[in-house]
Parts: sequence; C-alpha cells; structure tokens
Amino acid sequence: MTALWTAKDQPPTKEGSDALAQFIRALERRGYLFVTPGGATIALNRRGRADEARTLRDIFGWSLDFAEKDLEPGLFALATRAGILRSNGDRWRSLVRISTVEGRLFAHSAYPPKAADAVFLGPDTYRFARLAAAEAAKGGQSVLDVGTGAGVGAIIASSRLPRARVTACDINAAALYLAQANAEANGRPVEFVLSDGLSGVAGGFDLIIANPPFISGRFGRVYRDGGADRGLEVPMAWAREGAQRLNRAGRMLIYTGSPIVDAEDAFRRRLEQMLPGLGLRLDYEEIDPDIFGGMLERSDYRGVERLAAVAAVIRRP
Repeated sequence: MTALWTAKDQPPTKEGSDALAQFIRALERRGYLFVTPGGATIALNRRGRADEARTLRDIFGWSLDFAEKDLEPGLFALATRAGILRSNGDRWRSLVRISTVEGRLFAHSAYPPKAADAVFLGPDTYRFARLAAAEAAKGGQSVLDVGTGAGVGAIIASSRLPRARVTACDINAAALYLAQANAEANGRPVEFVLSDGLSGVAGGFDLIIANPPFISGRFGRVYRDGGADRGLEVPMAWAREGAQRLNRAGRMLIYTGSPIVDAEDAFRRRLEQMLPGLGLRLDYEEIDPDIFGGMLERSDYRGVERLAAVAAVIRRP
C-alpha cells in the first residue's frame, strides 16, 4: 500500500480483509445506507453538520471525525481489527467510506480521495453499475471487469451471472484489497488480478466491462488519470485491448467520459474508425451531456464544448 495505509496505520493483511468484510456485513445488519454524491455536495454536507459525528453515516459516509463513544464497542473493535481507523489524539477517523450501490455495501477511500492510490466511488460508479447490471443480465459464462476499483462492476455482474467465472483486475493494489473484502462481504466469488489494463489477464471473455479513467493529464491519482489526447488515451487503449479479447458473440461495455468538440463525440469517432477493421460492431449512447464542466478551464481542454458521460458496447458478431 502507499497512501491508503501509511506507516502509522496497521498494514493491510488477510486478517484485516476478513475483518473488514465482517464489518461491512455488520453495518448491513444494522440497516446502514449511504449514497455517495459528488465532491461539491459532500463538502457542503460536511460543512452543514456538527463538528462531532453522531451516527454511522457521519462516520463511514461523510468521513467526519468521531469519539470512541460514538461507535458501539463491537463495531469499534471490528473496525480496529480491520485496520480502518486512524487516531488523532482523542478523536478517530475512518480510512474508508462504506457506500450503497445497487442495494449492496462497498468499502472505498474516505473523503477526500486525493491519495495516489485512492479508491474512487461516486456518481460515475452508480451510472456504470446500472449499465453493468443490464449488460450482465444478457448472459455470459466469463466476465472481466477492467480497472475494477472497489469491485462494484465485478460483484454486480457476479450477482447477475452466478454461474459465470468473474475476474477483476486493477493496477492499484489498494483497490484490489478493498475489492476483495467487498466481494467477501457480498458473498460473491470473484478472482482478483493485479494488472495494468488487460496485460496481466489471460484468455478471452464473453463480457468485458470497464469504467476507465478519463480526465486529461496526469494528476498522480490512478483512478482519475486518462492520459493524453484529452483523456482518451486510457479509454482507447482499454477498448483496443478488450475488443481483441472478446469470445465469439462477446461484448465489451465501456462507460467513460468523452470530449465533445464542434458537436462531435471524439470517443465515438475513434471507435467507429477502429472497430470495423476488427470485424466488430458498436452500440453507443450519451448518458449525461455535461459532467466535470470545471475541467474545461484547463488548457488541455481548449476547444472542448463539454464532457459527456457515454456508454459504448462493442460487439463481436
């Protein structure tokens, strides 16, 4: 681990992962529910709440500091075993958030997720989860979730396809650690692989799902850095790799952001240029016309009208 667990924290272990899974299930039994909004909304809610956390949602949703007395002893002991609490004098803070997606609980990085190995979960995850659930419902015996993060796509696909072999990969070891705990907590048998893109995963797949980073440039945060070409470098690389790993009648779902320039969708245009030569078809949909508008102030987005959330489904006949 790098920044998610620092030298002053307990290093992640198999025992810690098991304890985190138990902790997630304990919150579920208590009816815990928290939907993670965007950063600006989180900041407003945090400012509008008391300095001291009082509820489980304050502690593990809004990432507020708390006193030991604010958490029931059994949960405090379990969270300590899981290594997810950091002390600061007589106050404590959770290193993770627990969020509800598609009726299931997932651990991911606490607010704000600024560390290099931060594990993101937010509004884009909810859009991706709905698309992944719908695509998985169409069937398949082998599934790959590329850049799995907290494991949301893989775990939801596994729940829709209980007999399928589901694999999830990520370049971020901290993400795989949390994703493994999330899979255990949700009772889903997912294989996790440390991999840069698809390079560390062998074989073909009936269904590949991916929510690649798409913000232009390098910010030092794995979940966010889409690379060059106005952030299309990583999405296009994953599309190219994934398209070549589809089994017969296989399909690849990519949920990402695309720069719109002079009314033209740059990601769609590149896919339409690439896929016919590979004998593949494309279904494409704009999900949200305007996301991360503040990014357009950056010089590498000069000439971009807007960033749109899009869903591409690549199909092998």
